[in-house]
Amino acid sequence: MSEAKMVFIGGAGNMAGAVIGGLVASGYPAERIVATGRNEQKLADFAAKTGVRTSTDNDAAVAEADVLVLSVKPQMMKELCQSIAARVVERQPLVISLAAGIPLAAYRRWLGAGVPIVRAMPNTPALVGTGVTGLYAGEGVTGDQKQVAQKIAEAVGIAIWVEEESGIDRVIAVSGSGPAYYFQFMESMIDAAEKAGMARADAERLTLQTALGAAKLAVASDVDVGQLKRNVMSPNGTTERAIQCFQSGGLPELVERAMGDCAERAAEMAKELDN
Repeated sequence: MSEAKMVFIGGAGNMAGAVIGGLVASGYPAERIVATGRNEQKLADFAAKTGVRTSTDNDAAVAEADVLVLSVKPQMMKELCQSIAARVVERQPLVISLAAGIPLAAYRRWLGAGVPIVRAMPNTPALVGTGVTGLYAGEGVTGDQKQVAQKIAEAVGIAIWVEEESGIDRVIAVSGSGPAYYFQFMESMIDAAEKAGMARADAERLTLQTALGAAKLAVASDVDVGQLKRNVMSPNGTTERAIQCFQSGGLPELVERAMGDCAERAAEMAKELDN
């Protein structure tokens, strides 16, 4: 499936559009990709930007798909799947869902029990090529199809496979929702710096660049983040005082509790959407 015909339903949207852009930028033939949508002008603009083919006819697009990527809102997924189910059963493409929360059991009911399906959970940094995508392969997905799914995910960052579907909930708690955790921390730093007398624009610039630098350093380093933290801390120094404040205030326990609540809510949403 090295040059599989890929069809992205909802392909001109933000997430699917980012994935398509990443694939084309990495050398995947644009003519082997079809993006569908409802807005003809938006599709025309997207085609001009990426070189891919576009269509407003989902059924016709699915009829030529080797890989079918579903990128619509979760509440729209059931209706979409039911509208293309006959064509999917006939064509038997690899189906990859980018929608959060919908379990494979629901897709099997809506599309057919024998269709190979991969659940993908990307996060918003995928929009700038630095995303993380959790992947789970359903029954019947071949090794070649897993490689295709991984290639699609890696077009916008890194990918990690989980062995059980519940593992997607843990991926959501770490990377799916994770960007918001960092945004919250950055917002708090900016607010605190402003209250201390710094101009907000300066506080924002310093905070964002520090976050970027810390992340790049952590990715490039061959030591764990705990050691990187200790490398910044001098005994009885300024950083040690700040870290002690975080720890005595219960930050590690709060993070653990928040991530647990996030994973729990992900499991709840899967049950709700399954029903």
